[in-house]
Amino acid sequence: MKPNIFALPQFSRRFIPIWRRNFMVWEKMAGSAILGNLADPVIYMLGMGYGLGGMLPQIGGMSYMAFLAAGIVCYSTMNSASFEVLYSTFSRMYEQRTWDAILNTPITLDDIVFSEVVWAGSKSLLSGLAVLLVIWLLGMSHSPLSLWIIPLALLVGLCFAALGLIVTALAPGYDFFMYYFTLVITPMVLLCGVFFPVEQLPPLLQNVSSVLPLTHAINLARPLLNDAIPAHFLLHIAVLLGYVLVGFYVALVLFRRRLSQ
Repeated sequence: MKPNIFALPQFSRRFIPIWRRNFMVWEKMAGSAILGNLADPVIYMLGMGYGLGGMLPQIGGMSYMAFLAAGIVCYSTMNSASFEVLYSTFSRMYEQRTWDAILNTPITLDDIVFSEVVWAGSKSLLSGLAVLLVIWLLGMSHSPLSLWIIPLALLVGLCFAALGLIVTALAPGYDFFMYYFTLVITPMVLLCGVFFPVEQLPPLLQNVSSVLPLTHAINLARPLLNDAIPAHFLLHIAVLLGYVLVGFYVALVLFRRRLSQ
């Protein structure tokens, strides 16, 4: 009798050794990994912030540099989680056969998939924190509320880790991930207010933007950096949590189907 691939997840603490294993592997190349996660968003923030910032008036009561910084924090967190669950997770599952070895122990597939989400969220938290430190050092925010960016980075990382795992579960090879970046990640960056206000978009695209997770993340981050409590913050948090839960469940079902064949 085949197991029910649509069964609800069974969570346990057995995901912790897998998380620790991933951490120990990452620790050996932590320097280059941190530099890679930090360099791209900081270059965007400084290059576009100083370049366009000198030609643009204030946006929403803040300088363009500060406006851009909030978007870059979420963009960096999204990218870090996405790259981890796409390329690294696929390598562990398909190329290195690490999952096969783990599944020969009492650890279940539910534990493995959950550990991948938590590990990617942990890495994205570090990425978001690094960008936030740059924002503080450059004096773009002195708000105590900006500390809430830290748990927000973790939530955003978990959200995009869960969504990215769906793609990984469907991917036949590494080239498949370019569809996700080209058709999902890049349009999301342009539609969700990273570089310019969503209000500048046509009404149809504003409606599309309103359901995308990156928009809700930025709608939380930007006021926090500007020393304001985000409007409708409970709604934004609920939407991000919804993406985490639904994305994780769909990814788990797809992995169960793939590995049972």
